[in-house]
Amino acid sequence: MHELSVASAVLNTAVKHAGDRPVSVVGLRVGGLRQVVPESLRFYFEIVARDTVCECARLELVEIVPRLHCAACGARWEPLLPVFHCPECGSAPVTVLAGEELEVEYIEVETEESACIGPK
Repeated sequence: MHELSVASAVLNTAVKHAGDRPVSVVGLRVGGLRQVVPESLRFYFEIVARDTVCECARLELVEIVPRLHCAACGARWEPLLPVFHCPECGSAPVTVLAGEELEVEYIEVETEESACIGPK
């Protein structure tokens, strides 16, 4: 249920940057290692966005595929399971290159003529 706290954080960021302008889209980059369930995040975002400038906003999620780097041999790979041993040499010390992202990438705001009326 950490999607509720993620939705709240995304909402706070969007509201802060939008000011009093209605938001139509919030683009979010989510790393695969964050274990966010997109449907749950959208559900909670709709709830926390009620009565805010994001009430009619749509979340656009881009999942970032995890990528790892082996500290021992330098191999790079995309893990299929949450097992982070190097497939080349079996070493466990690895560095996460991608997959931990959780960032608002963009916010689209409405013009007055196209502003949302009521919930989406």
